[in-house]
Formats: sequence, C-alpha cells, structure tokens
Amino acid sequence: MHKVELSYLLSPERGKDALIRNPLMDLLYAVREQGSISKAAKELGLSYRHVWGALKKWEQTLGRTLIVWDKGQRAMLTEFGEKLLWAERQAQARLAPQIEALRGDIERAFSTAFDDDAHVLTLYASHDSALSALREHAAAHRLHLDIRFMGSVDAIAALNAGRCRMAGFHTLELPGSDSLAARTYRSLLKPGLHKMIGFAYRNQGLIVARSNPLRLSRLLDLKRHGVRYVNRSHGTGTRVLLDELLEVAGLDGRSIQGYDNEEPSHHAVAQAVASGSADAGLGIEAAAREMGLDFIPLVKERYHLACLKSALTEDPVQALLAELQSADWQTVLAGLPGYSADGAQSGEVLSMRSLLPWWNYRKIKGLKV
Repeated sequence: MHKVELSYLLSPERGKDALIRNPLMDLLYAVREQGSISKAAKELGLSYRHVWGALKKWEQTLGRTLIVWDKGQRAMLTEFGEKLLWAERQAQARLAPQIEALRGDIERAFSTAFDDDAHVLTLYASHDSALSALREHAAAHRLHLDIRFMGSVDAIAALNAGRCRMAGFHTLELPGSDSLAARTYRSLLKPGLHKMIGFAYRNQGLIVARSNPLRLSRLLDLKRHGVRYVNRSHGTGTRVLLDELLEVAGLDGRSIQGYDNEEPSHHAVAQAVASGSADAGLGIEAAAREMGLDFIPLVKERYHLACLKSALTEDPVQALLAELQSADWQTVLAGLPGYSADGAQSGEVLSMRSLLPWWNYRKIKGLKV
C-alpha cells in the first residue's frame, strides 16, 4: 500500500478552494476534462513537456499506468487513474471539516511569525516546573518560549554552541571555588561572555511516599538497609547537587542502594516513587506535590538563567525580562509549591561574579546530612 505525505504552502491569500492540493490529481483531472495532454497543460498554465514528463514520472513511481497513450485518440484515464480521482474525492469530502480545522491551526501558528509584536525565544534548560508555568503565562502576552528540557550541562553547552539564546541551570547559593558546581560549570561559563538573569529560588529535597512510611529525614538515611534510591542522570544539575551534598557530608554514593538507577527528570523520579519501584529520590517539591507524595526539604537553591551578553539587547530577551519582572508572573510563581521570587531578583540582569564567585570558598552550612 502506498503512503500519503501532506505538505502546505504559504501565500498572501488562500487558493480557490479549501482542499489539500495534490499535483497528480490536478493533472489527472485536467487531462480527463480537456481530453488531451496539450489542452490540459494549457489549462494548468504548464508546458506540454512538463505535464507529459510528470505523468510518466508518476506512472513509474506508482508502478501503474495512468493515461491511455494512443496517438490520434482523445486522452483518457486508465481505470486506475479514474479510481485515484474517485478515492481523492471521497477522502476530501469526508475530511473537509478536519482539513479546514487543520488549515486554521497552521495559519494561527504562522501568524506569530508575521506579528512584529510577538517574539519567540529558544531556551535550553534543566527540568523545572516554574519554566513550564512561565511558558504558558508568557504565551498569553505574545512571548513564545521554545523550551527544550535537558541536563544543566547540556543546556549551557547548547547556549555556547549557538543553539539557543538562553540556558537554565541551578546551584546552591554562592557555591565556593572548590565546590562540585564550580568544577562542573567553571569551564562552561565565563564572566564577560555570559550574563545571569534572576529567575527564582526553589526547594530541593527527598521525594518519598505519602506519609513517609520509612521516616526518612536526611541524606544519611539513604544508607539504611533496604532503602531504594532513584538518581538523576549524569549531566543534570540535580545529580551535581546530590554529589555535592554527599561530598560535603562525607558520604559515598556507592553506599546508597539504587545510586546507579537513573531517571531523566524530576517528574520521572516522582513517578518511580509513586509506583513503588523506589523509596526516595532527590527532586523539586512541585514534582512531589503533583504526584501526591511527601517531600522532605533539604536545600534552597537558586535557579539561574544564563544568557550571552551579546544577546541581551535582542527583542525576545527584553520581552522575557519584562515578563519576569511583572506582578502577574510574581503571583504565578508564588503559587507554585516550593518556589519563591523573594530575593531572586527575577528578570534583573546580574553579574556572574556576584552569583558564582568561584574564587571564594564558602562552606555549605545548614544542610541536613
């Protein structure tokens, strides 16, 4: 059975009808109505050679004869050619409402490209519920965020490779120069080349089953016999965070059952706990609450938006800064479990040195280990 491929054209005005056009069907219809290749070509505004060659090519592609090629006789469609036109009419008649709806959806999507007051910003970022909420919120104000969620390291690498205008990642507040965060991100981010944009604070902690039946309260509890942990994959900011907390606490990840079991996102970790395949995993509070699970906060971390300094003046970036500073967005953010804009300087352009003082050593205090 031959397969169908759909395509579309962009034009200032719609064509004479609302059908999905197919060049073969147009050729066959013209030949049948005009009775000759030359008259069909004239009707279509094409050359005889083009129409003849196209019909021959279609016959070769489909493996069937389309036209009765008798010289001196009126051109006629073969039975197969007639059946193709019949099938096309049937499909068009049955699918006309869906075709019109699809056309409308596509036109509405492309209208953004022709709207000078609308903006699209590509953002690669570590998984985050607030960014998902921001995407929905900003779309209502004609700012469309094309967010690709991935690990923090990959997101910043994409920024440096020019695949996006902004990258989202997260660290503890003012990570020290010998911290794992510094060792991970130092080579990827450079003062003078990058600028930081304030976004939000969020809670990270242990996602556990409802009512916390194992009474877990700190990282050290993960070493208990029988406690099954589910980890995030290498390159994610949460994996960096866990390893940093373990390092500070003097714990070895290999002593935790399930340390090598990885999931790609916070919600996947929450799903693993909800399904009973794991007892705990490090993640954000919003993911735990969404699944009806309990959450044990361990740290408050800062979610950063990194941007190339040269892109700061671009209209999409300026639109995002305005959106982040709006009172409406601050209200939305405050309503998300585990998030806060207090002190995060949301939407403000900040110095990288002030947020990531790699040259200063600061011990991580107040952690539950």
